[in-house]
Amino acid sequence: MNLQQHSTICKGCWQNLHLPVVLRGPLAIPFRIVGLRPSRMNPNTCTFCELAFARIMKARNVTIDATVLFADLRNYTTVSQSLASSEMTSTIDAFYDECAEAIWEHDGLLNKTIGDAIMAVFNFPIRQDDHAAQAVRAARQIQQRWRARHPTLVEGLGLDEGSLCIGIGISSGDVCFGEFGRSHRDLTAIGTVVNTAARAQSAARGKQILVTKTVRDRCEKDIVQGGGSMYDLKGLAAPIELYDAGT
Repeated sequence: MNLQQHSTICKGCWQNLHLPVVLRGPLAIPFRIVGLRPSRMNPNTCTFCELAFARIMKARNVTIDATVLFADLRNYTTVSQSLASSEMTSTIDAFYDECAEAIWEHDGLLNKTIGDAIMAVFNFPIRQDDHAAQAVRAARQIQQRWRARHPTLVEGLGLDEGSLCIGIGISSGDVCFGEFGRSHRDLTAIGTVVNTAARAQSAARGKQILVTKTVRDRCEKDIVQGGGSMYDLKGLAAPIELYDAGT
């Protein structure tokens, strides 16, 4: 990771509080002393942003408008059974790294790494009027970065070209975001939008990005083109229309 590409001050604190929390360099030392450092979810924000609900909003969670992205490394569970431990680790490290860089470049929050999948949230703590479009751009960049890395990766593991591709699903709308759990506190988003993004990811083929109609409607016409298709997604009462956002 090239830290020179990342912000010197916390974008979240500056945007929301006009507070210049320095993240890097000698001026960051006083902030490190009091426990403020770059967030592991997005190095352009700080650990204070993760505490914003309890410290500033005086609430454990709030409803926000956001876009949620899920990406999954296809066939990893099956493939990993024939890999050495070091090969499994390097593969998942590569997947996480490529997803993280794309998400952070578009000011998203890499909220969770879940085995061979990741979950990202756009529009918190860095607010974006075009967060749906930013999520789609991040998804495309994930696919582009993975395409560049994929041939060497699968060749080194002795796999065929169809192995270890990425499927992505994106949904947008109101989510409940904040701290959940008492004994184990988890900062994340929950709700129908999150579930829909996860199910859209499950329906996506390897190398495909599927987005909901809300995401399509919020993007400029040149970002998501073409008609949608109806999908029966597990856990949803009715079929839902999803759009291929390209790769």
